[in-house]
Amino acid sequence: MSQNYQPTTFKRLPDVIKNLIIINGLFFLGTIVLRNFGIDLIDKLGLWLPGSPQFAPYQFVTHMFLHSVSNVGHVFMNMFMLWMFGNMLENMWGAKRFLTFYMVTGLGAGILYTAVHYAEAMYLQGQLVSAGMSQSDLMNLVTTSRYNSDILNSVGMDVIRNYYLAFNTPVIGASGAVYGVLMAFGMLFPNVKIYIYFLFPVKAKWMVLGLGAIEFFQGFQADGSNVAHFAHLGGMLFGYLLIKYWQKKGEMGRPM
Repeated sequence: MSQNYQPTTFKRLPDVIKNLIIINGLFFLGTIVLRNFGIDLIDKLGLWLPGSPQFAPYQFVTHMFLHSVSNVGHVFMNMFMLWMFGNMLENMWGAKRFLTFYMVTGLGAGILYTAVHYAEAMYLQGQLVSAGMSQSDLMNLVTTSRYNSDILNSVGMDVIRNYYLAFNTPVIGASGAVYGVLMAFGMLFPNVKIYIYFLFPVKAKWMVLGLGAIEFFQGFQADGSNVAHFAHLGGMLFGYLLIKYWQKKGEMGRPM
């Protein structure tokens, strides 16, 4: 049997989702305001790659509460999707289980993204070392973007640029955790109809499979975008594994 899903209003939202939306909104406004005082929250709290001078372990948590201030749609879409799909999950699980799920999937998103991009950076580093770069040369490239012109002739600008960007581009956003919420919704309410662009009805399970496939294929393509595809996949993967773990223990529908 199929169902049509209509999310609730903001006033009727369960506590965790409401507070997550408020916290993300406050961080968004705080990022804008503090920049006027020379403080960049993204530099401090965004997730940098290990090996970057700006990396800190706490960023695996803090990055999921930050969003690009140059793109209001970034925070709006993440919070809209959290509102739309998280409501039924928190009402079923309770606040503690839903918050646990959200944080685990957000952490998982950061972990997978970091693992994949660190491996890519190490591959690029191998090419640079083979071309004659020393460890001090590599650090100089990461911190100042300077390099020996002979290296450029040996490996090409793409390798140099991509290595520099790997350690100088933080990942931010709640998307990984939100994609985990999407995965949970698709697994637990597979036949609920979701209206894409409010017009085209698609069952939740097909929407989730489609989004996962898109993120997987785009993750292996240099599409030139700033989208962290492997963070999305990390959220979905950790969400899937956590739900399977809870199902195995017979705790899926039981609030913590």
